[in-house]
Amino acid sequence: MSIWTIPVRLNHKGGNQMKYLLLIYMDENAMSDTEREHCYGESAQLAQDLHTQGQFLATAPLHPVATATSVQVRDGKSLVTDGPFAETREQLGGFFLVNAQDLDEAIAIATRIPGAKVGTVEIRPVIEVAGLPAQPSILVG
Repeated sequence: MSIWTIPVRLNHKGGNQMKYLLLIYMDENAMSDTEREHCYGESAQLAQDLHTQGQFLATAPLHPVATATSVQVRDGKSLVTDGPFAETREQLGGFFLVNAQDLDEAIAIATRIPGAKVGTVEIRPVIEVAGLPAQPSILVG
């Protein structure tokens, strides 16, 4: 069951861009190895296009969920378990971190992500927190 809500379209005065994290979810078996390699190539081209437009911040595919480790701290004690945080039909497969003027522009970028053809791209605005170290110019190499 899905819960429908009205998307939040944050207003940015003065033309300031906001960071959006575009999370790519899909069934890990949705693509063959050949299709996955083609997807990586398309994603690299999209990253280059976004870089040219000053919107690219970072992107990376993730290893399969079988390689995931989850950590929880409760009452000062760590609990480390193998596997993802939640068992779901679709898994987090990668991400793009981009600059966009608003949610509509972030949606336009998300529609260009190859994984959106076989999965779902979740768009989340990033909260800017004072006191964090400056972002390196290249997060993923």
